[in-house]
Amino acid sequence: MDAQGYKWVRWRVWLCRFVALLSFGFLLILFRWFPRLSLLARCRPCPLAVADFVLIRDTFGQQHIVKVLTEEMEEGSLGFLGDSEDTEWRDTVQLYKEKKTLLRYYLLEGLRYIWLDTRASFCRVSVLNEDWTCKDLHGFKKGLSQSEQILRRQVYGPNLIDVPVKSFYKLLTDEVLNPFYIFQIFSIILWLFDEYYFYAACILLVSMLSIGISLYEIRKQRATLHNMARVVTNVTVLRSSGVQENISSDELVPGDCIYLPKDGLLLPCDAALLVGECLVNEGMLTGESVPVLKTPLPVSERRYISDAERKHALFCGTQVIRAKGGGSTGAGGVAIVTGTGFFTAKGSLVSSILYPQPTNFRFYQDATKFLIMLGILALFGTIYSLVVFSWFDMYWIEVVIRALDLVTVVVPPALPAAITTGTIYAQHRLKKHGIFCISPPRINISGKVSLFCFDKTGTLTEEGLDVWGVMEGGPTGFADVVSDPRLLPPGSLLSGLACCHTVTLLQGQSVGDPLEIKMINSTGWSLQEPGEDIGVLDAEFGGHRVLSVMRPPVRPLPFQATPASEPVAIVQRYPFSSALQRMSVVTVTSGGCSVVAFMKGSPEMVASLCQQDTVPPQFSSKLRSFSSEGLRVLALAYKPMDKSADLSTIERGEVEQDMLFLGLLMMKNLVKPESSKVIDMLRMARLRTVMVTGDNILTAVNVAKSCGMVRSDEGVMFVEATAQTAQATATLRFYLEDGEGSVVTTRDVQGDFGYHLAISGTSFDVICDHFPEHLSKVLMRATIFARMAPDQKTRLVKELQMLNYRVGMCGDGANDCGALRAADVGVSLSEAEASIASPFTSKTDNISCVPLLIREGRCSLVTSFSLFRYMALYSIIQFTSVLTFYTVGTNLADMQFLFIDLILVTPLAIVMGKGGPNKELNPRRPPANLLTLPVLGSLFIHISMVILGQLAALFLTMSQDWYSPLNSTVFGAANLPNMENTGVFPLSGFQYIFMAVVVTKGYPHKSPLYRNVVFLCLLLILFAIMTYLALDPGPSFIDLLQLYDISDMNFKMLIVALAALNFLVCFVVEMLIDVGILNCLRWLCPRRSIKKQYKRLHSQLCNPHAPLWPPLNQTLHASQNTVTTIR
Repeated sequence: MDAQGYKWVRWRVWLCRFVALLSFGFLLILFRWFPRLSLLARCRPCPLAVADFVLIRDTFGQQHIVKVLTEEMEEGSLGFLGDSEDTEWRDTVQLYKEKKTLLRYYLLEGLRYIWLDTRASFCRVSVLNEDWTCKDLHGFKKGLSQSEQILRRQVYGPNLIDVPVKSFYKLLTDEVLNPFYIFQIFSIILWLFDEYYFYAACILLVSMLSIGISLYEIRKQRATLHNMARVVTNVTVLRSSGVQENISSDELVPGDCIYLPKDGLLLPCDAALLVGECLVNEGMLTGESVPVLKTPLPVSERRYISDAERKHALFCGTQVIRAKGGGSTGAGGVAIVTGTGFFTAKGSLVSSILYPQPTNFRFYQDATKFLIMLGILALFGTIYSLVVFSWFDMYWIEVVIRALDLVTVVVPPALPAAITTGTIYAQHRLKKHGIFCISPPRINISGKVSLFCFDKTGTLTEEGLDVWGVMEGGPTGFADVVSDPRLLPPGSLLSGLACCHTVTLLQGQSVGDPLEIKMINSTGWSLQEPGEDIGVLDAEFGGHRVLSVMRPPVRPLPFQATPASEPVAIVQRYPFSSALQRMSVVTVTSGGCSVVAFMKGSPEMVASLCQQDTVPPQFSSKLRSFSSEGLRVLALAYKPMDKSADLSTIERGEVEQDMLFLGLLMMKNLVKPESSKVIDMLRMARLRTVMVTGDNILTAVNVAKSCGMVRSDEGVMFVEATAQTAQATATLRFYLEDGEGSVVTTRDVQGDFGYHLAISGTSFDVICDHFPEHLSKVLMRATIFARMAPDQKTRLVKELQMLNYRVGMCGDGANDCGALRAADVGVSLSEAEASIASPFTSKTDNISCVPLLIREGRCSLVTSFSLFRYMALYSIIQFTSVLTFYTVGTNLADMQFLFIDLILVTPLAIVMGKGGPNKELNPRRPPANLLTLPVLGSLFIHISMVILGQLAALFLTMSQDWYSPLNSTVFGAANLPNMENTGVFPLSGFQYIFMAVVVTKGYPHKSPLYRNVVFLCLLLILFAIMTYLALDPGPSFIDLLQLYDISDMNFKMLIVALAALNFLVCFVVEMLIDVGILNCLRWLCPRRSIKKQYKRLHSQLCNPHAPLWPPLNQTLHASQNTVTTIR
């Protein structure tokens, strides 16, 4: 972020106050709308070190103005943080001549930034603990002193995720000072001066009702978010004196040592678990319904990063279901606070809801430009009206009022609210289908998605896996496949299958990874956990601290020739990590006679950590064979450990090296029946689909073929890249699935018999860093991304967005959180009603929600287009009527304005978007650009027809034998009723109605018009009302609307026929524009270059004259001057 300091200038401040007084407060309103203008007017630039205010420009180009706050700290308090003069803590203060110790900071989006002299900038307060190592955290187990805790609380601030709930008065002030309502107030005052009392009163009433509803909804949403975000509870902390103290959680600071109760708690902060094990429900953060087992953080010199240490990290807002193993402390566990307030995982997610990233969506940008165009039109109309007014003998004040009144006609103040109607209806329909949305603007964006990424396990395939078989392996090769692990003889492989897991018990039920639960059940072993008899179990297994015990079946199975295995206790766990692709445990047998470590993980990773002479020679071929059949393959290894070693403090790196290969576990992962249907539906709609998984690349290829991402007539080409080393440069190679080295031309790859690229996460990183010239082409043709770590998934989404794709991501929320939030449209499959892991959460456990979301997005986008065009045409119709009447010396009546706005336009705008989406996805996506030839062309033609229709009605009226001219000595409403007004008003009323029909789109993205029953009925009712007013209004309506009583029925029928002709022409023109008749005008313009980068790349790859790509079976080397870029 760029930051610039500003300091008060006293004389400027007083000058601004004086000008504000002279302008009756308008200058203050202007400053509220343009905060930067306020800053420049009252302050001067200065160094950040002495700034009163800071102007910040973030990475999205948005500007923020924050006030620098100071807090006096106790004299000499910094001594508790160390004697070093260059410590970061000492840099957070400035010593003034008054000898006061002041902390200078500001708050931005809930985050606290403090001044650091050595960096000469304001930095996030979390910078003070970002370099803590795992060993440093263990050093905090003794607790902080009371003084240290108070000092840190001053620096870090309270441990609160505070979502302010403003009072109704404050909300009312904010709402009323909004430009929209200021414009409304200006309009109402103008109408009162113009003697439109009833119309002004009704609009004021409607505006007040709108404000009231808006305030209620805003406060309700804020209160809900406030209650969800705020976590305040009592916690037990350890002081350096050894005393346990019960304090409120809002007093916690990083470095505090907290005790976790055995029966759990709702975590009020981020923490690192140091002692004991915790079973945690992280559904609120990740959407994952399966509780996660957390284990103690090992002591090491590596820097502590919560995302990298997720298996040892406790996150704010998650529920600790149970904690055990706290040892002598008597608690369930011991943890060190690592983050508080908005610097927690929950805090950052709440911040993303309160302050979402700006959506760079063309529709919203074009809407603003179009409003500016309407403002320019209003300017020309004002100039024309001034010319007309010069023909009449009018007072200057009346001229000004009439001219300004035209602005309120041209720029419809209800336009911003109207175009959100379609989104509100879509959100309501999605909720009925179990899809919940926390970011409504994303609904319209989902209508423009051009590529969708899918996680594999639990998303495309079933969550649960069935054990297909096990195969023992060793230096001499593999044994035969054993379909039932219970048939294995007692030994290391059977013990490894039973013990290498992180499954735990909750109320007697196994809880954990479904894969591991299946693996345990297949062995027939039972899980036992320490209860009150924890000392008995420890004694049974040689005095080691037992986490859980795996016991074999009490009686040997009839087909077992050898006696059953003996019980095994798990004394140390190293949970599975997506980055490491493995997990391991340390076990002991009864009496502590032997200590064995077991490891389970991806076959490639496990084999790389084993002694190579223990890995079977056929390892690669067997792995390829099983993976090609779509089986999920895991490898197991073991290693005898030294009985005298301290197993409670042994490091993971020491355990997971020089292992002995045990064998392979194969599990069948079935594709969900809905997956292939949805993928085929998206393919037919020309939406590109991509698989992003952490599984083996061959398994992923098999699943891609099973679900239809890769068709039977298409092939797979593998991309293999090796990282740069000290001895060799990075390399890149493309080879075919079947290993054949035949030459493949561009036509082969891109023609009817195409190829999909498959790439691993490691190769993807190498290409990003060392082969940028090939990256975009690989992204264009890759369908399968395997062995992808969570951060690689996020990087992939961002790289695809750089090719101008609108990217969707669908996952189960656990390892996909980063990618779900980075995508334009993220869908989390979760049981939770609403998860802040992604903008959309679906209760459906399959991907059938994806086409539904896209259909609703397209429907909402098309509806927003229709409403925008309708509101624009509504203002133009009224603008034309007013200018026409100004020309002849009259105007619309007070009740006529009211009838048009409240009876005709508002109900039509409300129910226009009620129609649902089409049942099928069309290959053509709806446009998101308002300023395009079809949109502007249709608006121009419709406006021309509106003007011609009203002029025809005027001239038709003036050509009648019974016509009598207006009184030229009077102007405006004083000339009512008159023949001109009565001739044009009914026609304009019909125009408001039939324009709603013309601009309402049905096929291919919305259901047909006749399915929107409410809209259809309203059209018929309004058409009947306007026909009645045009043909035989009756005395009461003539008086109410100030119409002239014309008795000529032939003339009235002509007006109705003129309206019908006007409708017919506009409807036919709109149909012709829809089929592309305006495209012929493109020949008059020079051919524009393709804007979207992925479309340009596609054209290049399909060009038969372009160089052949990819180069098969050639080893490409990275250039020596390759620069690694960080995006």
